[in-house]
Order: sequence, then structure tokens, then C-alpha cells
Amino acid sequence: MRIILIGPPGVGKGTEAELLKEHYQIPHISTGQIFRSLTQTDKPVGKIIHNFISRGEFVPDDVTNDVVAYRLMEKDCEKGFLFDGYPRTVFQAEALDNMLKEKGQKLDVVVFINGKDDEIVERLSGRRVCPVCGATYHLLNKKPKVEGLCDFDGAKIIQREDDMPETVLKRLTIYRNQTEPVIEYYKEKGLLVEVDGAGTIMGTHQSVLKVIGELSDID
Repeated sequence: MRIILIGPPGVGKGTEAELLKEHYQIPHISTGQIFRSLTQTDKPVGKIIHNFISRGEFVPDDVTNDVVAYRLMEKDCEKGFLFDGYPRTVFQAEALDNMLKEKGQKLDVVVFINGKDDEIVERLSGRRVCPVCGATYHLLNKKPKVEGLCDFDGAKIIQREDDMPETVLKRLTIYRNQTEPVIEYYKEKGLLVEVDGAGTIMGTHQSVLKVIGELSDID
């Protein structure tokens, strides 16, 4: 399976991606994770990416596409992959189409996990993370055993700047402006299926498997 997960920040794309990764036994490719890894190396592209991220800007399309092209050349992508966070623009979507065409491949499905802005703000603003191990918590539905402290290393958990309400609203505005055209792009190609991300983690996962299964049955 070659799958793309798309949707606004905070709807649980990362969590769903890990579940689909296990279900289909395909690599979960997150451009955000790749970028973070590259910024910790001495590679020239890592320094370029760091400069954009440090200014709070998106990594340019051409740099992003080059990174993705190299990732798709790795052996674990031969039987499929799952993208989360890419493509972010129509230009990136077109570039991915060309990459796959050159390999004699094509996308199977684009899963759009949708959510309401007020629910997303509430969900993200309640998130807390451990600055040491990266474990995530939530003030409402995933509290640490000891208030304010990480279960694994006892470090004080924090709220990331990205998860503050005013920042979340800015992220949603950027998403609406830049990413929604990608949704229309895949809708016109007949690849898009939509799932409501407001429910539980497993409820959303079952809905995703259902719509992917229905698409497979049609094919």
C-alpha cells in the first residue's frame, strides 16, 4: 500500500500513521522527523533545513522534494510507504506523482483526517511533552502518574510553544491556505477518502481501515 495521511495539525495523523504502519507493515515516512534528524548532522542539507526551521519557516518545496526522493530510493519502500506531513503543497504533490511514475508506481489512497478548529485547539493546548525522552501526555485524557512529571524519567513535562492556543490558531491558518488545495488536488484524482478525527484513537483507526478496505474492494 502507498498511502498519504493529510489533515490539520492535531487530528492524530502521527498516531494513526503508526497504527497503519503496523497493520500494513510499511515504513512511516514523516518529513518532519527526517528534517529533525538531518539538522543534527554535518550534511549541507541539514544546515539549510535548520536555517528555515529556526526562522519558523517551512522548508522550501525543492529541498523537501529532494529529501523525499532520496528516502523513496531506500529498500524498505519497495512494497509501499505511508507519508505523514507530505505533500504539503500542490507543487510537492505533483513532484511526488512524477517520482512514483518514474518508478512505475502510483498512490493507492489519500486519507483526509478532518477536525473542527475549536476541538483541535483544545486537544493541542492540553498536550504536554517530556523534554528529555519525548514522551507525550494530555491534561485531560493522558495524565502522567505524578502530576507535572514524566512517568519514565521524572523530568518536568512542558507545553511546547507550538501547542499554545495562539500558535495553534496560526498553524491552522497556514494549513488552510497551503494544504487545503492539496486536498482538492487528490479529490479531483479520485484518491481522497475522508474520516472524522474527533473520536477516539481506535475509533478513527477503524474508520480509516474501513474506507481503505472499501476502496480496495472497488479496485
